[in-house]
Amino acid sequence: MSKVYIKKGNNKSIAAKELLIELINDGVKLNNNVPIKVHFGEAGNETYIKPEAYDGIIDYLLENNVSTSFIETNVLYVGSRTTKTNHLKTALNHGFDKIPIIIADGEYGEDYDEVEINKDFFSHALIGKEFSKYNQFIVCSHFKGHHMAGFGGALKQLSMGFAARGGKLAMHSMSIPKVNESKCTACGICESNCPADAIEVVDYAVIDSSKCIGCAACISHCPEVAIAIDWGNNANFHKKVAEYAYAAHRPNSIYITFLSNITDNCDCMGHIMEPVIADVGVLASTDPAALDQACYDIVMSDKHTNPESKLWSYIERGEITLEHAVKIGIGERKYELIEK
Repeated sequence: MSKVYIKKGNNKSIAAKELLIELINDGVKLNNNVPIKVHFGEAGNETYIKPEAYDGIIDYLLENNVSTSFIETNVLYVGSRTTKTNHLKTALNHGFDKIPIIIADGEYGEDYDEVEINKDFFSHALIGKEFSKYNQFIVCSHFKGHHMAGFGGALKQLSMGFAARGGKLAMHSMSIPKVNESKCTACGICESNCPADAIEVVDYAVIDSSKCIGCAACISHCPEVAIAIDWGNNANFHKKVAEYAYAAHRPNSIYITFLSNITDNCDCMGHIMEPVIADVGVLASTDPAALDQACYDIVMSDKHTNPESKLWSYIERGEITLEHAVKIGIGERKYELIEK
C-alpha cells in the first residue's frame, strides 16, 4: 500500500515544500539536478496553478544545492503554447520567471527520443528529448476535470506532459492528422517542413498515411490552421495515456498534486472557468497512481455540493487510465492517506 501525504489549507507554497521534505525524510534522495514538471496555463485561463505555489519547492532545492528548472512540452493543438517561442512567452507572461524554463521537445515538437515500452498499444513512446538528460523529476500536477481524459493529475502530467507532439498525436488518434481542404491555401509550408516527405501539395495538401510518422509538425507549421487532430478517432485513448505515463515515470521521482481551483475542465482551456468545489490542499507521493486515486476519491466525495457540474461524469472516465496504469506496472490504487 502506497503512502499519500496531504496537507490542507490555502498556502500552497508552504504545503508543497513540507510534503517534499516529508518524502525526502521517507528515503527519497535528490539528485544534483531535478527539474520541476509544471503546466504554465493557456493564455486566457486563470485557474492554472500560479508560479508562487512552486516557490517553497524551488527555495528548498536551491538551499540544498540542487539545480532546478521548469520543464514542459509544447501542446498539440493550435494555441499560445504550440511553439517553443510562444510557449516561453506565455510562461513568462504568467510569471514563471524564478528559474530557467526548458521546453523539452524543441520549437515545433520535433525533438524527441523513442522510449521502448512494449505495452498493449505502443512499442515505443515519443518523449521530449530534454527529459532524457535527467532521471528524477518533481512532477507537479493540478487535479481537475478533463472532457477527454476524465481528469488531469499525476498520470496525465506524465503522459501528455512528457510526450513530444507526435506522442500526443499518437495518444489522441491513429497518428495521421486531417487536412481541411476548404481552409488549405496550398502554400506548401507543411510540405517543406514534413520530415517524412509525407505531404504533397497540388490543389491542397494531401497526407500519405503510409509515410506519415505522426510527428504533427504539419499542425504547428500550418498558418491557416487547416491541419488538425482527428478528434473523433480516439479508440483506447485512456489506456494509451497510461502507457505514455509508464514511459515517462521514474521510480525515484516525486509527485505533488494541487487540489485547488478544481474546475470541470483543463488548464489548456483558454478562457475563464469557475471552480466546482472548495479548495482542499496539496497531496504528494512517490506513486502517481495512488496519488491520482486519492485525489479522485477526495473530489468525488464532494459531489453533493455541486451535483449539476460536468466534473463528476468527466472524472469517472479516468478510472480506465488508473486501471491500465496499475496493470502495466505504475504503482497501485490502494493507499494510506496521511494528513500532515
